Amino acid sequence: MESLRIALMGGGTVGSALAELLPLHRARFEALGLGVELARVLVRDTRKSRPGIPSRLLTDNPEGFLDDVDVLVEVAGGTTVAADLVLQALEEGLLVVTANKALLAERWDELRPYAEEGSLYYEASVMAGTPILGALQSLWGNQTLEMHGIVNGTCSYLIRRMEEGATYDEAFQEASNLGYLEADPNLDVGGIDSAHKITVLGRLTVDPDLRWDKVLSRTRGIQHLTPQMLQQARAEGYAIKLVASLFPEKGEWVAAVRPVRLPESHPLVTMGSGRNALVYRGDPVGQLVFAGAGAGGGVTASAVLGDLYRALLGTPGHLPIPAAVPVPTQEVEQLQEV
Repeated sequence: MESLRIALMGGGTVGSALAELLPLHRARFEALGLGVELARVLVRDTRKSRPGIPSRLLTDNPEGFLDDVDVLVEVAGGTTVAADLVLQALEEGLLVVTANKALLAERWDELRPYAEEGSLYYEASVMAGTPILGALQSLWGNQTLEMHGIVNGTCSYLIRRMEEGATYDEAFQEASNLGYLEADPNLDVGGIDSAHKITVLGRLTVDPDLRWDKVLSRTRGIQHLTPQMLQQARAEGYAIKLVASLFPEKGEWVAAVRPVRLPESHPLVTMGSGRNALVYRGDPVGQLVFAGAGAGGGVTASAVLGDLYRALLGTPGHLPIPAAVPVPTQEVEQLQEV
């Protein structure tokens, strides 16, 4: 039986969950004629206890980390050390599975050739275990008209708590205590995390050249929202949500992130309560709605594991759309920004 050796970068919530899932799938891997082995795990602190990961596998030294392995799984995040190792692995011909939306958004020029050849798998980078990338790839036969999504659970939590009467600072502290915030909280509350994700989706569906700097220039966060604003909107039959959108504007595709007012009957309000949701509209398929868990160690690890199965079965990774699709001539109705 062939043995497949995995180098795992990141031993936090997602990495530990993946390490615990792998033994549960041993029989399935063996049915494919493969013995899957976790070879080593790169972390910042080797002294920290990590559920499911034997301490003997831990290292804090990236030198030699990719020696004698077949697949790199990267769930550490960031655009520096993670990017260097991902690019090294791809250059060496290894398959790479990543959940790193920031890396995909900001260092796309370097990664794109490998994505186009199918060596890069990244389902977990957007909406975690909800398989939105695979679903959107299956819609290439349609003319995309627009898409709108709630793709950051932390902002959804903060907005809900302010609707319930908490101040922004109180809600922010609660989210911090619960471990919901990124190490740099502005990635959440400033809309950057959502911007990373809509950039990934845009390159997958409408334009492989969608520029990160342009998306960033159309990104606003939720720091200016107040309980009064949110409660007034509800009193008028609306909900304020941080929405990441892709739509045509003046003959080009635009990606934007900003708080908007949505009718309480809108799918992003009814289905996006407490989870991620995305509304896609295309021709001829019409409107489709996707919703599910968009965060969590086990949920995200399940998508990483799904990508690992794809790689082992010889299925290519997530291919960006080959060329920009035509921009629809009809204008779409703009959401009301707050």
